[in-house]
Amino acid sequence: MTEVLPPEDDRGLSMRTLTHAMYGLFALGVVTAGFLGLAIVFAIVIAYLKRSDAAGTVYARHMDWIIKTFWWGLLWFVISLITTLFYLGWILLVILGVWLVFRIIKGWLALFAGEPPQPES
Repeated sequence: MTEVLPPEDDRGLSMRTLTHAMYGLFALGVVTAGFLGLAIVFAIVIAYLKRSDAAGTVYARHMDWIIKTFWWGLLWFVISLITTLFYLGWILLVILGVWLVFRIIKGWLALFAGEPPQPES
């Protein structure tokens, strides 16, 4: 006869800890101006892998927040690089950096409060 194991609620990282780690990795990549850009990739991979596990919780909204921040940031990064030929790109890169830091802080503060991040109105 096989033994039935209880659910693994206390094993591994909690969803809250994992979400903090994602914000931390994303922030590390942004603060180092992309020198540790692999940290951002790790954060996005974790967000995509764990999003289904977090469905229906506040953490799913945080993962969506991180994923949207990444894709919009990547789009504006590419646009900024293209427009550096016209010197406008440098200004856009600074604005992008400020926006990324703002999104990380806003999302992380919401996570500390136990709430989902609120989109800009």
